[in-house]
Amino acid sequence: MIEYRVAVPVNVFNEDGQFVAHCPVLDLSTSGRTFEQAKERFQEVLHMFIEDLVEQGTLNEVLQSYGWHKVSKPRPHWTPPKLVSSSAQEASIPVGA
Repeated sequence: MIEYRVAVPVNVFNEDGQFVAHCPVLDLSTSGRTFEQAKERFQEVLHMFIEDLVEQGTLNEVLQSYGWHKVSKPRPHWTPPKLVSSSAQEASIPVGA
């Protein structure tokens, strides 16, 4: 099997003292007690996720469903969706009822 390395974006949030690592292009996340632990756990989860998709024979189908594109040159590989913008949007959220 030919492998092609790709970098996927991972956002890390601090939620009530837990660090949550989330990859929007795969909708995959995990958490840890520290920033480093969350990053390490994400790497493990990412590898397990990809291995599972390959074993099930669903890699192409799942990547396409997440907006990835198969590129043929310089050699066949997958590319994740391109980030166009990242910004904060204001919203009014009611407090209590």
